Formats: sequence, C-alpha cells, structure tokens
Amino acid sequence: MAERQKMKVKVCLVGEGAVGKTCLIRRFIHDQFDDRYISTLGAKVSKKEVVVASPRGDAEIAIDMTIWDIMGEKGFRELLKEAYFHGAQGILAVCDITRKDTLHELNDWIAAVNRVTGNIPVQFLANKADLRDQAKVTESDVRELADSHKSPFLFTSAKTGDNVEVGFVKLAEMIASRSA
Repeated sequence: MAERQKMKVKVCLVGEGAVGKTCLIRRFIHDQFDDRYISTLGAKVSKKEVVVASPRGDAEIAIDMTIWDIMGEKGFRELLKEAYFHGAQGILAVCDITRKDTLHELNDWIAAVNRVTGNIPVQFLANKADLRDQAKVTESDVRELADSHKSPFLFTSAKTGDNVEVGFVKLAEMIASRSA
C-alpha cells in the first residue's frame, strides 16, 4: 500500500438563513445537534480530516477540510463573497425541505461562488429530512436542480445525523478526483 497522501481543501456551505448549515457542521464535526437557532454573523471556520480512497484506487488520501459557514442573509452574500469564496474547492449547497424558496435560491449562491472560483464540485444537501411530513420540496425538485449543475444530492438531517457525514465525504471524494 502506498503512503497516505495528504490534501488541504477549503469547502463552503451556502444557502439561505436557517436552512441548517451550522447544525450540519456541528453534527459532522462534534456529532451534536442543538435546535436553538443562532444566526451566524460573518463566517465561522471549522476543520475536520476525512480519509477517502484515491481516485486511482491505489491509496488513501487524508483530506484536511477547512469548512466555511457563512451567514445566509442576501445582503452579506455580496459583501463577503470575495473573501469567503476565494480558494474554495467545493460547495455544500444546503436547502430546507420545508421551505421551497431555499431550494431555488441555491442557483444564485452557486453562481456567486463560481464567479470567484470557476466551476467547482457541488454536493446538494436537502436538509431537515426528519420533517418529511412538512416537506414542500420533493425529491424530483432536488434532482432537477442537482442535475442542472451535474451534481449529486442527498437528503440530510442534522437532527438525526442522517447522511451528514456521507455528504461531506462525497464532496471530499469529488474534490480528490478532480486533483488526481
């Protein structure tokens, strides 16, 4: 087995306010959930290492993820975008399945990132899957948007932890395969 490669990557979570970006990060990093809503002011940066198979399948890559969580308010998207998105290698695009507008807004978020970074891998996360009975967003809605960006999607729940780790790891794999 070859020596484990190392990679440092910057990923950004984008999406409207209160879709669960901070909760997804907390679940991924600390395996915790807190449903008290506290708006993120500016950007918060977290780190976690994930290990993925090399795209060639001959080794493992330890990916040191720097995860940027940005406030979801529109006015700040323009204000922060240059500094926030600069150097990003992947996007987790998060919507709230109980609020359909949060899905449609992701096009603008992704476009804002791509203006700074060029096209980078996107993993769509349809969050709050534990609230399926209140869902306004269907699987076909999410699939249509994800397909338009040639990207995968997952239904996640920061509350239950469902698919949270998978979402971050899949994005890490997409980034690793681009740099191979």
